[in-house]
Amino acid sequence: MAKIKTSYFCQSCGAQSAKWIGRCPACGEWNTYVEEVLQREEAAGPASWKSSSSLQIANKPRPIAEISYSEELRLDTRDQELNRVLGGGIVPGSMVLIGGEPGIGKSTLMLQIALNLKNQRVLYISGEESEQQIKMRAERLGAQHPNCFILTETGTQNIFKQIEQLQPEVLIIDSIQTLHSAFIESGAGSISQVRECTAELLKYAKESGTPVFLIGHITKEGNLAGPKILEHMVDTVLQFEGDRHMTYRILRTTKNRFGSTSELGIYEMLGTGLRQVSNPSEILISQREENFSGITIGATLEGNRPLLIEVQSLVSPATYGTPQRSSTGYDAKRLNMLLAVLEKRSGFKLGLQDVFLNIAGGIKVEDPAIDLAVCASILSSFEDLAIPHTTCFAAEVGLSGEIRAVNRIDNRISEAEKLGFKEIYISKFNLKGIDQKKLGIKVNAVSKLEEVLSSLFG
Repeated sequence: MAKIKTSYFCQSCGAQSAKWIGRCPACGEWNTYVEEVLQREEAAGPASWKSSSSLQIANKPRPIAEISYSEELRLDTRDQELNRVLGGGIVPGSMVLIGGEPGIGKSTLMLQIALNLKNQRVLYISGEESEQQIKMRAERLGAQHPNCFILTETGTQNIFKQIEQLQPEVLIIDSIQTLHSAFIESGAGSISQVRECTAELLKYAKESGTPVFLIGHITKEGNLAGPKILEHMVDTVLQFEGDRHMTYRILRTTKNRFGSTSELGIYEMLGTGLRQVSNPSEILISQREENFSGITIGATLEGNRPLLIEVQSLVSPATYGTPQRSSTGYDAKRLNMLLAVLEKRSGFKLGLQDVFLNIAGGIKVEDPAIDLAVCASILSSFEDLAIPHTTCFAAEVGLSGEIRAVNRIDNRISEAEKLGFKEIYISKFNLKGIDQKKLGIKVNAVSKLEEVLSSLFG
């Protein structure tokens, strides 16, 4: 009788060890190693996908010049936000992994996509919900699709048996942590099971050309649960973000073999499903009738999409000994750097002030082009002087107080003009190629931070 092979895996990061150890050397977590069976004594039942005992022609190396290539047409999801994030649509044979917090709307998004693919045969496999629960959600979404099939199953052997009979054109798995392969003896959701089930689905996707969507759980740190190799195996990794108590959701790309990783999609969660937000500035800029101090508008870019975002600041005398520096949606280290520039180069005494910074709408920004908007917002609150809500900013601030140029300034100016802004502050080094006579917005080109502050606050 063959000996059963076992090994120990870290349930936090997926590291493997031949014996149990208390602290994981890879991630540093304690008591996370669990013994799992690597190979059963006998593999009972049919193979998961195209039995390995079947005869196959061995692959041979070919010169790259002899390999024929034709660009395949992508599947239109009828969702412009998802199309943008995927790089133009679904690539045949690709595997997409989407993660997010519980209740954020991952299953709603995938069912909505399944119901929108009217010309494709879609198989939605759920290991977490019953058929009746999925039907209730579909009724709430208000969409009908006669070729959308629902299968509530967790065993991969039966799943592939149904796949061979149905021959779906799109496959959705909800979720990968619920699947179980008979060839691995550990429980569903373990490191071994997630890796094995993903490998079987990946082989099916590549050999059949069927795109596969996987819904994945995340850890308490916000990372995708399961082994790190899971993210390396798939073609695209999407992150569905947002506060469950707010209506807006952001779909980000952290990995994409077929497109840019800097794109994002924005949705609004309604009672009838997820609504695409084609103009994100409508949720990122507050609608107000009067001006308030500490509020400015900055022009940023997410991928190819220009966004105008609202920067909110609150500066007040420090109550305790050490002033607080808090930022939401913006890098705290960069905030400290800008505060040092304002104090050193512009003479504003902010060392004894609490500074709180917030990017409205729940978005996280890393674009240095909003530096000038952050500085103007902080000084507006410090001086308690409001900046006109028809003024916006698009420039980077250097350590010497200089206003630096940013990329694609024409897109930022066009977006500001389209949304009705009357004035924008940019670097004078961005003026090249801009015809101000054709613009319906006043462009203020500056080179130093003092010029902006004197123009705004006198």
